[in-house]
Amino acid sequence: MHKTSSRLLALLSLLQMHRDWSGDDLAGRLDITSRTVRRDIDRLRELGYPITTVKGPAGGYRLEAGTHLPPLLFDDDQAVALAIALQTAAAGTTVAEDASRALATLRQVMPPRLRHRIDLLRITAVQPTASHDTLQVEAQVLVDLSRVIDAREELRFDYAASSSTSVDNSRRVQPHHLVTWHQRWYLVAWDLHREDWRTFRVERIRPRTPTGPRFAPRELPGGNVSTFITSRFRGNGGTTTDWPCQGEVVLHLPAADVAPFAQDGIVEELGSHYCRLTLGSWSWTGLAAAIGRFDADIEVIGPPQLAAAFGDLAARYTHAARTRGPETGPAR
Repeated sequence: MHKTSSRLLALLSLLQMHRDWSGDDLAGRLDITSRTVRRDIDRLRELGYPITTVKGPAGGYRLEAGTHLPPLLFDDDQAVALAIALQTAAAGTTVAEDASRALATLRQVMPPRLRHRIDLLRITAVQPTASHDTLQVEAQVLVDLSRVIDAREELRFDYAASSSTSVDNSRRVQPHHLVTWHQRWYLVAWDLHREDWRTFRVERIRPRTPTGPRFAPRELPGGNVSTFITSRFRGNGGTTTDWPCQGEVVLHLPAADVAPFAQDGIVEELGSHYCRLTLGSWSWTGLAAAIGRFDADIEVIGPPQLAAAFGDLAARYTHAARTRGPETGPAR
């Protein structure tokens, strides 16, 4: 019985590769006879898996999408990985409640050896503190947006006011992608009114019905959504992931002290007490301020704009040091 169950699991894994398999290919991969393949296919069908027979000279099989969720077969490592993912998702995410229920269901049907391994896992996913204007994303909104993206239909929605605006506004867009960035959901879409690409915070979106006509999808700047999103949030036009402003300095600190706080910067060791830091930011002033937080002597390698930004900050900080709070007025 154990041999048959293991063979069925292996057969199902092959069928889930989204391709047609001939009976001979499956028999060769599993080291069984074609007759056994046919019997195992029938067993999987009895379990609820919609496997169709592919016509052709050699014949074959294909796993189709069914109308009901069939029983799922996981090996031990897959089951543990799924439990870890569900525990992580159950900690304050959009689908937290559903993830908790799915984890309870999974644990209930596990054999004792796996249930013990899962019970030993105590994962705490710490979510970043949300800002005061952050709303919870509704799972149904994610489903609705995913549907119109797949259908390539224009979308109309009300966009809730942010902290910097006082009124909601209506948008009409061609939706292209749903993405997550720093614990937030965003919709990437072509704004038909502004005739430009935009990213919208999903928690502020209230979809309207009905949806609009179908559209031919446009090509994203940068060629893919990862490049586009990274570029936009770094202050570029969406075509490159480089920071608009990049500079090099020598810090009078060991490389080991700088590296943990350099984020996506490059740290090169120059000696026991010196290192070269290459870092980027959305502005020269922002870059100078980011480098200044290392609290060490700094030598600017380049470019000149970075040196100028340090001079501007120095003057600004000097002025700030000579002033007092609003209660006492400026220093004399």
